[in-house]
Amino acid sequence: MKRSLYPNDYVESTYKIDFEALKNQGYRGIIFDVDNTLVPHGAPADDRAIALFRWLHELGYQVTLLSNNKEPRVQKFCSQVEGATYIFKAGKPKPFNYKKAMERMGTTTEDTIFVGDQIFTDVWGANLAGIRSVLVKPILPWKEEIQIILKRFIEALIMLGYGIYRKYGDTIKPVPLLEDTKNNK
Repeated sequence: MKRSLYPNDYVESTYKIDFEALKNQGYRGIIFDVDNTLVPHGAPADDRAIALFRWLHELGYQVTLLSNNKEPRVQKFCSQVEGATYIFKAGKPKPFNYKKAMERMGTTTEDTIFVGDQIFTDVWGANLAGIRSVLVKPILPWKEEIQIILKRFIEALIMLGYGIYRKYGDTIKPVPLLEDTKNNK
């Protein structure tokens, strides 16, 4: 069970991932969590998120937002970005809606990547669904609902073990990162 809680990679920010390099590796679909992965919890799409989705659309990616939040929140964010669909009240970490997202995008576990900020919902669910999982540091980790804040303490303990696992584990798949000159896409 412990390994299913570890991400395939852990990076500072969604906005540092080189999605063009991932495209060249054969990835065609991306599933994103929204809150604290793309924008602060509850925030609308900002210029950075809008530019990212425009870039992903230009690269030809299929993109789905997968959130445990209610539809008004997810739909509003989705309407502000280009080329994405969404699934709300996703029931993460259950893998059903990860698989539903891939079905909608016409992708498979081999060519889909998941990016999220929480271990117990995002990473665990992606791993259960067989999708490459990337954990990002939350944008504003202490401006969340209390149950998420409490989980952050347990996640911190898990990430201590992940540091050792990352050094010796065989399933770590580092995602390519943008060079500093390209970070402002």
